Amino acid sequence: MSEQPKALGAPRARTAEGVVEGRWRQGHAEFRGIPYAQAPVGALRFAAPVRPHPWDGIRRTVEFGPVPPGSGPTPAGPAAENTADESTDWLTLNVSTPDPGAAGLPVLVWIPGGAYMTADAGDPMYDPTALTAAGLVVVSVNYRTGAEGFALLEGAPANRGFLDQIAALHWVRRNIAAFGGDPGQVTVAGQSAGAGSVAALLTMKPVRGLFRRAITHSVPGWHSTRALAEQVAATLAGRLGAAPTAAALSAVAPQRLADELTALTIDLPAHGGSWGRLSQAGIAVCPVVDGDVLPETPWPALAGGRADGVELLVGHTRDEFRLFSVMTGRLGTFTEQDARTALDTFAPGPDGAGAYRAALPTATPEELVETVYSDATFRMPSLLLAEANTAGGGTSFLFELRLASPAMGGVLGACHSLDVPLVFGTLDSPNGRGLLGDPAAPEAVAVSRELRQAWVRFATTGDPGWAAYRPDQRLTRVLDTVSQTLPYPEQGSRRIWEGHAPAPFDLA
Repeated sequence: MSEQPKALGAPRARTAEGVVEGRWRQGHAEFRGIPYAQAPVGALRFAAPVRPHPWDGIRRTVEFGPVPPGSGPTPAGPAAENTADESTDWLTLNVSTPDPGAAGLPVLVWIPGGAYMTADAGDPMYDPTALTAAGLVVVSVNYRTGAEGFALLEGAPANRGFLDQIAALHWVRRNIAAFGGDPGQVTVAGQSAGAGSVAALLTMKPVRGLFRRAITHSVPGWHSTRALAEQVAATLAGRLGAAPTAAALSAVAPQRLADELTALTIDLPAHGGSWGRLSQAGIAVCPVVDGDVLPETPWPALAGGRADGVELLVGHTRDEFRLFSVMTGRLGTFTEQDARTALDTFAPGPDGAGAYRAALPTATPEELVETVYSDATFRMPSLLLAEANTAGGGTSFLFELRLASPAMGGVLGACHSLDVPLVFGTLDSPNGRGLLGDPAAPEAVAVSRELRQAWVRFATTGDPGWAAYRPDQRLTRVLDTVSQTLPYPEQGSRRIWEGHAPAPFDLA
């Protein structure tokens, strides 16, 4: 139930754990930092999430909860509005609703990305105002990332970040009606590692029935075998003078553990002789195919009928890798040796390298590197997820973002993450302005409107507004200055990857 209409003061909602009080913002009710599980401290540091304790009275929920310390070459900082006192109370979520007194509104659960190494649901780029104004109840989730969420440790469950997300979905099932939402009309969405999380959730039996539809932007093909994950955890713990166990690493402060993971990530190329493709991936930890939480990767699970197909909206950008080549300062410097390394490491099948060179006979080394990395990292995992979901009895809708960023003279192209401010309508957020200009061009505003309307339609009806992807036509919505529905535009790459689902990283 909800309490106190807008005219009488701050919005309130009665959850299963207690009453929360939020605030009105831009015409909607917003609740921030609601715990969906107990803080992972002490004995719970590397444990599966545990339901929060109930509370008496009214809990003020107007500030974002804290996030775990980020890892990676460019880890994200804490949310700008994070003023929480308990820095380890990471397992919180935020709810934005058009009307907490309503009933039956469609619900969108957003899982933020960050290479599984960092994530921040309070990023201004994820401001839900535009989606809430269109009639959605939007829930955004913080979860454990990096070593806290994905290092494979003795005495701890694998993939704790996924277990956190499952706990958040259970919270939504118990409580979202108190915010005007329909627990039977839940769409789970994510981009990058958030999309990879959604893809994994599609395959997990404990999640069945907790959401009806799924949205994935730029699905990564990042998973690890147990054998490799055990070596990575042992190396990480050894750098800290500890054993790779939950008990030993519980004595290491979270920030120190995150910093050491960052250092290990930077040193990954030194492990190329034993860690194989992971040494070139730019991340040190990722989801583990552990046989329990994650029995197998999403593509064979869906295609083989071991997971139920759903209504799925999936897409990627045209120039996925460009953001990373710019961020690392490598744009314009790739050599023939770089191209050989990319092809030998990430091209699929016994002669993937030859297939790429045959398909792109006039490509420069730079073009080969960008094509292979864009394909292997995000484009082909996204396409293959759409195909696997269709094979599994679901309905898939596919898009490619081709609208180019005007930033830096246009060198970013239609890069990774460009779709995020577009779909949230946060063109004036710091990242939105950085990617799309200030102000954004009318073409970007138009694509933003179309993509956002597609999300709202899909979450409400299961139809984003264009034809479903089917093996005979492969129709895809291409979002550009003039958007069109066309056969899948990356046909050369599709043919090379046909029959080659992304394989987990493994020992060399």
